[in-house]
Amino acid sequence: MLRSKVCILLGLFFSVCLFFESYAQESKTHSILKDTLDGKLDLSRFANQASGFIPVFFIITEPALGGVGIGAAPLFIDAKPENDSGEYLPPDVTSLYGIYTGNNTWGVGAARIGSFTKQKIKYRVSGGYTSINLSLYRNIPLLGEREFEFNFKTAYFYTAISKELGKTGLYAGLDYLFLNTKVSPNFEREMPEFVSEKEINSKTSSLGVFLEIDKRNSVFTPDYGFYAKLDFGINADWTGSDYKYERLDAKGSWFYAIKPNWISGLRLEVQQIFDTPPFYLLPGIDLRGVPSARYQGHTTMLLATEQRYDFTRRWSGVAFGGVGKAIQRNQSFKDADLAYGVGGGFRYLLARTLNFRSGIDVAYGPEGWAYYFVFGHAWNR
Repeated sequence: MLRSKVCILLGLFFSVCLFFESYAQESKTHSILKDTLDGKLDLSRFANQASGFIPVFFIITEPALGGVGIGAAPLFIDAKPENDSGEYLPPDVTSLYGIYTGNNTWGVGAARIGSFTKQKIKYRVSGGYTSINLSLYRNIPLLGEREFEFNFKTAYFYTAISKELGKTGLYAGLDYLFLNTKVSPNFEREMPEFVSEKEINSKTSSLGVFLEIDKRNSVFTPDYGFYAKLDFGINADWTGSDYKYERLDAKGSWFYAIKPNWISGLRLEVQQIFDTPPFYLLPGIDLRGVPSARYQGHTTMLLATEQRYDFTRRWSGVAFGGVGKAIQRNQSFKDADLAYGVGGGFRYLLARTLNFRSGIDVAYGPEGWAYYFVFGHAWNR
């Protein structure tokens, strides 16, 4: 079944690329779809002449959300020129989105990532509404691990602002996350004991401080450089939350060109929860091949790598793999289950001046096979 789906997706992707490429070459009117460098299909000039607009339509393949779905997330990109030192400056990006998946999950929202270059200030803001059907897994005494499918209706808002410390490239800032969530079971039996009455309809309001540094040559598909972020968030009465707990997130990724056409990437991530959050906000393992929220714990650790080989200027192959553990409270690292995901795929350079690559990945993990549409870098999802 997976093999046939992947073959169809590959055929569809290649057909679309070849159609637009030949269409652009045959008609001068549509030369906006061609790159002036190699005459191939490219959205760079289209984005520049359409005020940075890139229409993005995609198929959602997250196993935890039914394995299939559709989505639209048009991007409005405002590229920034290099500064006096020739340093890459990330563009301002605005996006709207709408999704619907095979298990009746849906959502709408908007987001903006931008900066004030002269003031050395970065900001992010997003908000929306989602109705997510998602299975969570818990070990029940005498019964072992059991699956529980819930519906989570959530209105959310997130914002962050940071400023560079001197000329270090290191940004310090504040962030805020608000969630108003209503939980309902997608099963007929009674609510399990790990769900409290308060968690049926509640809000979380988290205020955090963070340090962030981004030295990648592209926010879309990096070829070299590194990214790191340390974030500490507090939920308490004085923040307006129904819960009292803290969360510490530390993550980083590093990209290095072993050869001009061979890009090696390394990713490390650690998350720690203090006290007791709502059951659905425990950290989880985020790896291709591992369903979202399948492995949750009070502590999570993850290590992953991706290798990209550029066969031509446009076409690339990728191979990736990663391991992680979600450790429960009072559980040792050794006793926690090992989550893993390995696989490969391909990329097409869809917008050269933005270094924006897109493609399809196939991954294998503890739950079996999965496939993913990738826009930009998979670690940005």
